[in-house]
Amino acid sequence: MNTDINQSLAIIKRGADELLIEAELIEKLKKGKPLRVKAGFDPTAPDLHLGHTVLINKLRQLQDLGHQVLFLIGDFTGMIGDPTGKSTTRPPLTPAQVQENAKSYAEQVFKVLDKEKTEIVFNSHWLTDIGAAGMLKLASSLTVARMLERDDFSKRFKSNQPIAIHEFMYPLLQGYDSVALEADLELGGTDQKFNLLMGRELQKQAGQSAQCVLTMPLLEGLDGVNKMSKSLGNYIGINEAPEIIFAKIMSVSDDLMWRYIELLSFESLETVAQWKLAVEVGENPRNIKVRFAQEIVTRFHSQAAAEKALSDFQTRAKGGIPDEVPEISVKIEEQSIGIAQLLKIAGLVESTSEAMRAIQQGGVKIDSVKVEDKGLQIHKGSSLVAQVGKRKFAKIIVD
Repeated sequence: MNTDINQSLAIIKRGADELLIEAELIEKLKKGKPLRVKAGFDPTAPDLHLGHTVLINKLRQLQDLGHQVLFLIGDFTGMIGDPTGKSTTRPPLTPAQVQENAKSYAEQVFKVLDKEKTEIVFNSHWLTDIGAAGMLKLASSLTVARMLERDDFSKRFKSNQPIAIHEFMYPLLQGYDSVALEADLELGGTDQKFNLLMGRELQKQAGQSAQCVLTMPLLEGLDGVNKMSKSLGNYIGINEAPEIIFAKIMSVSDDLMWRYIELLSFESLETVAQWKLAVEVGENPRNIKVRFAQEIVTRFHSQAAAEKALSDFQTRAKGGIPDEVPEISVKIEEQSIGIAQLLKIAGLVESTSEAMRAIQQGGVKIDSVKVEDKGLQIHKGSSLVAQVGKRKFAKIIVD
């Protein structure tokens, strides 16, 4: 095997969980033709977070190696709902929801991917026309026993949790996508392994060369325990403000920092190894975290935004107030308003009870002074800078 293929494999396998089948991928690479690399995303939510970009980053690395990326938006399968990891049947999305989310995805992915080397495809283009006969033929490709080998289906079956028939179709449809696109390599999370291997099976049945499969780890969220998820509140959204992204990255543990760098950074393996060595001999991990946070903010915003985010973070770390704070006008009918209600109206908390908890925990400041009185009244005509936690600020004018 030549050096170029060795180098390509090292990049492809960086941070990956499993490559199936490596020998087959080597044979594909030896042909010297760009691989057709597929990754599918069901548009179940309008915003992408860093957990999603683990796959997107790998797609970019493959693009840089000269391969063609097929960014598949599952607008058809999204109306079924991926049952992977679900203990209950997932509510299907409406066509309108799917289209709106799909549009948002397409806009966001080019913050990472090379637009010239990316083909965005929608599986409704071939699945809509497959028809009832085609669906029945597809359903005959696999037995119920084999489908129940899937861990989540098996657990639900054994615990008498309902499994809808249409959920069995999901992995078959995802596999058929690989047939329609004649994919050489498909990427997915470790929880997608069954579905990815389905693509290989259906391609073989269709007389095609079977795709290889590359599984990527599921990125832990800010809590370091659960998979990054907006519903769990442990996420870093790629469309969040630069200072929020920066501050969230700085909040992760030193151990989790290396996990994030491995899966999200475009720095070379040699550079990351140098960083680790520097920390081992005494450099503060915080310095590495700053470099990584700036890289991520630059990727999704700009270099100037990254420098500004660092400056704001350093100001907050010293107990100061950032230079740019959103200004909010709150109109009241009475002569004063309770601090908890004011924070809720200003959007700094979701509820007054959350505001009360934040005050009790010492996390609320007015003009850099900690609020200790839950019953504090703010009078009409006041102008103040409110802070909740380390990251949320607002200049509030009460009139």
